[in-house]
Amino acid sequence: MAISIDDIKKLRAMTGAGLADVKKALTEAEGDFDRAKELLRERGLAIAAKRSDRETSNGCVLTKVENGFAAILALKCETDFVANGADFIALTKSILDAAVANKCKTIEEVQNLDINGQTAQEAVTQRSGITGEKMELDGYQILEGANIEAYDHMGKHTLCTMVQTNKENAEVGHKLAMQVAAMKPVALNAEAVDQKILDEEYKTAVEKTKLEQVEKFVEMKLKKAGINPNLVDSEDHIESNINKGWLTKEQADEARKIIADAKAEGEAQLKMPMIENIAKGRVNKFLKENCLVDQEFQFGDGDKATVAQWVKAQDKDLDITAFRRFTLAAE
Repeated sequence: MAISIDDIKKLRAMTGAGLADVKKALTEAEGDFDRAKELLRERGLAIAAKRSDRETSNGCVLTKVENGFAAILALKCETDFVANGADFIALTKSILDAAVANKCKTIEEVQNLDINGQTAQEAVTQRSGITGEKMELDGYQILEGANIEAYDHMGKHTLCTMVQTNKENAEVGHKLAMQVAAMKPVALNAEAVDQKILDEEYKTAVEKTKLEQVEKFVEMKLKKAGINPNLVDSEDHIESNINKGWLTKEQADEARKIIADAKAEGEAQLKMPMIENIAKGRVNKFLKENCLVDQEFQFGDGDKATVAQWVKAQDKDLDITAFRRFTLAAE
């Protein structure tokens, strides 16, 4: 049967599918709109299944604050070409608008929202069928209450942040949201850092400190024997420097023996109280660099104040109570 242009436009408005896809679905469904919509949905499911192992490293990240509820939502896809498309951004916005209006707490609630007569997940699957790319909803984060400022970094829809304070101050909140975007804190303060993260940082710091102390001992032994440590710092370097004539085979063998003996001796002489103190210092450095209130504030007047100090300089009664951050970038 003949498919009218008006029918094609109507189904396209209902589904957001391309003209060619809509015409094909209507033709196959013999003008039955419900069947045509189902065919478009099935195409999306087929593509989603086929590309399920693909990486969705691009996408659109948006944030919104309304009536004491704020959220960040990411709709991810495979390429920046699709991510920058007006229809893709519009779909992300429509899902975020519905999520904020309904005050969804979880990504599962978001996926089941009604978007023009279908669930949000179905709308995403349908869009996947149109573009031919894998897509997925991800990165859903919320804040509730007053005094929330949201920030879309450079308006590029790839990194969004939200910051909440105990008092209203939009200018301070905006700069704090920029700080969160730029300096990617892992927690508000030291007390808020997950103990598992602290334990792992301490363990790593101990092992790194041990390695450094042993390396220093090995270097000292090599220098005492008249061997340049830089010429024998790896087996590849040793072989390369022999070939270049910078080391004799005898010197290389001597260096290998010194390194092996010095490592064993250095490890035996490690002083754990000193190692632990250095490791604790490294953990404290980690906290200073990764806890929002202790970070150096990046948008002040160059006075090297911490975020907490800068906030108090703006208003002694002002405090940061929470923040959220989501980015598509690998960090």
